[in-house]
Amino acid sequence: MGMTTTRFAGMPSAGAALLSGYAADMALGDPRRWHPVAGFGRAAIALERMAYAPSRLRGAVVVAMLVAIPALVAELLARAASRRGLPRELVLATFIWVALGGRSLRREALNVSDLVAGGDLDQARIALRALCGRDAAKLDGGALCRAALESVAENTSDAVVGALLWGSVAGPVGVVAYRTANTLDAMFGHRSERYLEFGWAAARLDDVMSWPAARMTAALTCMAAPLVGGSPLTAAATAHRDGGAHPSPNSGRAEAAFAGALGVTLGGPLAYNGSTEARPRLGDGKAPTVEDVRRATRLSLAVGIAAAVLCAIARSAR
Repeated sequence: MGMTTTRFAGMPSAGAALLSGYAADMALGDPRRWHPVAGFGRAAIALERMAYAPSRLRGAVVVAMLVAIPALVAELLARAASRRGLPRELVLATFIWVALGGRSLRREALNVSDLVAGGDLDQARIALRALCGRDAAKLDGGALCRAALESVAENTSDAVVGALLWGSVAGPVGVVAYRTANTLDAMFGHRSERYLEFGWAAARLDDVMSWPAARMTAALTCMAAPLVGGSPLTAAATAHRDGGAHPSPNSGRAEAAFAGALGVTLGGPLAYNGSTEARPRLGDGKAPTVEDVRRATRLSLAVGIAAAVLCAIARSAR
């Protein structure tokens, strides 16, 4: 599954770049060494330490720099490739591969489910850290399954569909701007005392950029529901009824659609950094089990494939 920017199944190179980047993620997963997102995270932490103040304006300036500079670098790389006779879409395929996290998402979720199934809850709690930042020390097997499934739903939108969609709309610059905004939200966008003001801009920018991806994810989840034994109508009704109750304007859409498609109930109490909150109920089914987490990974894969094909067609039609 190598990357190519020649014609792919009769599709112009623009669409082939998206499909090639997605295929590379399926085959290879995240780069094992020198991952650009990890490097970006270290740079963001360093700048935050230098520039921090409990101020929305200060946070907005930092976010603007951390999004604009990598996006500019992406554009310069694309132009440099063109000057050397290389297709611009080769850069897009590379950035799509780096930005996507679908294979890793499914692998980590299955790891949690396998550990829960084997009764090793201590290791399952440790493994959950690769999926989300919630406090896991007191989670039992059912709560671990719920946390893993919610993370699969949310990150299908954030780590798969969003990158494909922005790559289709705006090429390499779109992929990089989206991925950096999403990463900054995860780093600074939570409601802790330190980041309540400073992280405001990161959270709002991610809300805006993730809005279309979350709706696309919900729609594709409804369409793919029969592949995991679910009903498109039930998934759509659940997404419509419960999606807006979530504190995030985007995560709730994907999570509610997954809950309806899988016939489970999500939401309930959770804790981050020692602070407990009660998330609204999503869905009307049973509590998630190990098998439901496994079904969620299959649903996530189906949604990712559908998104890759649709985004490739859309970019080819430009």
